[in-house]
Amino acid sequence: MRPDTRYALSGDLSIAYQVFGDGDEDLVVVPGWVSNVDLFWDEPVVARFLTELSSFCRVILFDKRGTGLSDRGTGAATLEERMDDVRAVMDAVGSQSATIFGYSEGGPMSVLFAATYPDRTRALVLAGSYANRRARANYPHGLSEADVDRLVERVRADWGTPLDIERRIPSLADNPRFRNWWARFLRGGASPAAALALLRMNLDIDVRPILASVQAPSLILHAVRDRVVACSNGRYLAANIPNARMVEIDADDHVPFTETSECVLSEIRQFVTGQARRQIEERVLGTIMFTDIVGSTSLAHKVGDRAWTDTLAAHHDEIRNQLEIFGGREVKTTGDGFLAMFDGPARAVRCGHSIQSAVEAIGLKVRIGLHTGECTISGDDVAGIAVHIAARIGGMAESGQVLVSQTVRDLVAGSGLIFDNLGVQELRGVDGQWSICAARSK
Repeated sequence: MRPDTRYALSGDLSIAYQVFGDGDEDLVVVPGWVSNVDLFWDEPVVARFLTELSSFCRVILFDKRGTGLSDRGTGAATLEERMDDVRAVMDAVGSQSATIFGYSEGGPMSVLFAATYPDRTRALVLAGSYANRRARANYPHGLSEADVDRLVERVRADWGTPLDIERRIPSLADNPRFRNWWARFLRGGASPAAALALLRMNLDIDVRPILASVQAPSLILHAVRDRVVACSNGRYLAANIPNARMVEIDADDHVPFTETSECVLSEIRQFVTGQARRQIEERVLGTIMFTDIVGSTSLAHKVGDRAWTDTLAAHHDEIRNQLEIFGGREVKTTGDGFLAMFDGPARAVRCGHSIQSAVEAIGLKVRIGLHTGECTISGDDVAGIAVHIAARIGGMAESGQVLVSQTVRDLVAGSGLIFDNLGVQELRGVDGQWSICAARSK
């Protein structure tokens, strides 16, 4: 899902926004330092987060003035001007009252909006945020002046790169796809000069005097090991906003849409709707893929633990890249392999061949098994006899092979894919006999 981007007029400036989802409650997402509403959807991790939000809310997402696709204006916008942008976007979509969800630098603006417009703020959610960015005599939680100087210099020198990803998003810092997207996202969010101007303005914001004026029920979410905005900032917000509840998340990432996303989504869903996520079983036809590294134990012993950990990480990145290209859904990792699901068997076969080529480039061989059948989807997991059949077929494959069931071969007739018939086989733990084919790489 990629929503249309529209514009709302806030004073003389146009503010880019998107609205998606059909939940009973409105939720306005106030982004951090910079954003780009179109580029959010280019990264699968972020797109999944937004899509899940829209499963229980009508989501209103926008770029603050001076960032992303919104007008730049003259100079850095004040907090009050950016607060007006929230109101303008809500008016444009006919939202009378909403939960305001601000993360990182979007938090102070959300606090100001909630205090200024209590009639339009149903609830307030803050994630990885703060009341004051700088440390002061009576506020030790912020950045020291030396930290501020280092941050300004990093932005001046390194804007356009995956800036600070090791500190902001350590869980994905070694993922080449995500690193590339993060750099593009920052570049698409602001120019170097604009980024510095926004940074300097954010460093001077102090909403401590108005925290007590927030009337809406508030949820404060913060990763315990956040290295960008220390968790003590979240604790301060929770202690000084009336009717606030603090949830500390056992995680490292600063942003709410990566490793903390499952907890963040669960807490927001419960907070906004009063309902936990229901685990609904759904039966669908899907093509199941199992992959497994050939000779992983001997390879790990040969190269040593440290080198094997690096190799395994590269293997995971390569497979995830191929799954993304061919529309596969990662269900879970299974030791040295993956369980994935496709809605089309031809794409699954082609993905299998592409995976073989990709992992060969890093010195690995994998075996792959595919079967199409009815699966049971429950939450993020998949089960059913089709999963067992695919696993057994994968276990029969030799190094570099993609083995498929006759069902897969029959369903891709006319696709141009070529198969070698390996005859009828018995699959351990599965009744009957099964015709197995090897998909030939052209």
